[in-house]
Amino acid sequence: MKFTLHIWRQENAHAKGRFETYHVDNISAECSFLEMLDILNEQLVNDRIAHPVCFDNDCREGICGMCGLYINGRPHGNDDGVTTCQLHMRRFTDGDEIWIEPWRAKAFPVIRDLVVDRSAFDKIIQAGGYISTTTGGVPDANSILIPKHKADQSMDAAACIGCGACVAACKNASAMLFVGAKVSHLNLLPQGKVEALDRVRKMVMKMDELGFGSCTNTYACEAECPKQIKRQNIARMNRQWIGQMFSETGNKK
Repeated sequence: MKFTLHIWRQENAHAKGRFETYHVDNISAECSFLEMLDILNEQLVNDRIAHPVCFDNDCREGICGMCGLYINGRPHGNDDGVTTCQLHMRRFTDGDEIWIEPWRAKAFPVIRDLVVDRSAFDKIIQAGGYISTTTGGVPDANSILIPKHKADQSMDAAACIGCGACVAACKNASAMLFVGAKVSHLNLLPQGKVEALDRVRKMVMKMDELGFGSCTNTYACEAECPKQIKRQNIARMNRQWIGQMFSETGNKK
């Protein structure tokens, strides 16, 4: 298979970016998208055409969340429930033109080429995405009664890998699905309920401070999430946010 690649190139956060066009040939249909970029980079280096294209990757197993690319107008490309490293070239047609961009969000500034700074997510987690209450020794797993549906919902929310596809898909670059998932996977469990309302307040305020937009209610985040995190996590977080606001109002009175 052969492809024409239009790739965003940008030397640094302050440089003006542009699309550059490259051609790759003899690409196997079973090749992953990142392996195809590896082949392109080998070609660029060996033929001394240009500096290799910079892109994030680590585990290449759909776990780490680093490989976020905007491919033909979709986060992670034209497949559902996969990360970029799980996207295979068989999803394209021989001779296709492919447009490859970094995430586009104020809170995710471009570092170089297709690499963006997603440390904003780390700052949101640092604001409240943890449990700090003293819990004593580790109890037996079956000594804390947790309804199965609550445990299932918490585990589903915990599947979020923080790739940023939800932000890239949203026209307001909202991080509500990410924050909703991180809030839910702690607040649904008994260990997280002590700090639940305070956690919501801190994480939402940090999200707003970092420049993420508000929720658009178009559900593009859910549609493009590689781990298929549900929008119900946003609704749950909003209910808890309202509870926090009423709690603060009552305390002031």
